[in-house]
Amino acid sequence: MAHSQFDLFLQEATHLDPDAESALDCDRLYGLYTSWCFINQKAPRPETTFWAAMKQRLNPGHAGLSMKGPAAADYILASSPGLV
Repeated sequence: MAHSQFDLFLQEATHLDPDAESALDCDRLYGLYTSWCFINQKAPRPETTFWAAMKQRLNPGHAGLSMKGPAAADYILASSPGLV
């Protein structure tokens, strides 16, 4: 079965952690997506397209959704340059 770019992103860069103290907010989720696209050499879709796709795939508020994998590391380093 073919998976969309958005399905692959969710599978490779996120995981559900209902015990997480904080879930990804909207800005961080889209930022993680753009990091995932960069790493995988895919053109990121416009934010409106991304959110339309996420609306079909995630519960409102995406409670418990956390980052994982190389895209998480890329996003964290890109958004906190003082860590490097």
